[in-house]
Parts: sequence; C-alpha cells; structure tokens
Amino acid sequence: MFLPEPNVCIWLCTSPVDMRKSYDGLSALVSKQLQENPLSGQLFVFINKRKTHMKILYFDDSGYCIWCKRLEQGQFNFRTSAQGKRQIDWAQLRLLLDGIEVKRIRQYKRYSHPK
Repeated sequence: MFLPEPNVCIWLCTSPVDMRKSYDGLSALVSKQLQENPLSGQLFVFINKRKTHMKILYFDDSGYCIWCKRLEQGQFNFRTSAQGKRQIDWAQLRLLLDGIEVKRIRQYKRYSHPK
C-alpha cells in the first residue's frame, strides 16, 4: 500500500502525460512543466490522456520512486487548471484513486496550533 506522510505536498499535473515516461522523463516534466524541484520530497501525480493510468513520482532519502496504477474500468476524474498543475492533499488524492468526485467542498473551521 502506498502511504505518503500526511503533511507532504502533492502536486497534480492537470495536462495529459505520456505514460511511457519513467524516472528521468517524469522528473524533467516536474522541473520544466510544473516548475518544481523533483528532489524536494513532494509527490507529483501524472495521468494519461485517456485518464486510465496514473503515476506518482517522489524522491525519498535514497532515490526516485514511482507508484503506478492502471484502471481496468472507468477513469480518473479531476478538474483541469490553467496553470497546468494543482495542489491537492492526501484526502483528495485518496478520492481521486477511489473514483469519487466531490462536486462541492466546504472546509469547516478547525483549530490550528500556532507554530
């Protein structure tokens, strides 16, 4: 099971990606297209044009890791953005992986411990 840390930053690339790309190709996309550092430890989510394949690239303490999923039926549903990327949290990634689309989200106020 793929379990990232709860406070890790997750970036969803909202433009389709060629799923033949591997470590070097995806890290180049992170640098050039998403304008982020692929060595930052953040997660970068890529989905193909047909929305049936997903790859998640991240860098742990010793090297690059890729997690991938291919759907046998259905598609990954997400909204595109003009910037070509969108920041999501762990809960939104789980919903995307499980095929649940939330039309309206309302985040209720919660206590936040001052840092």
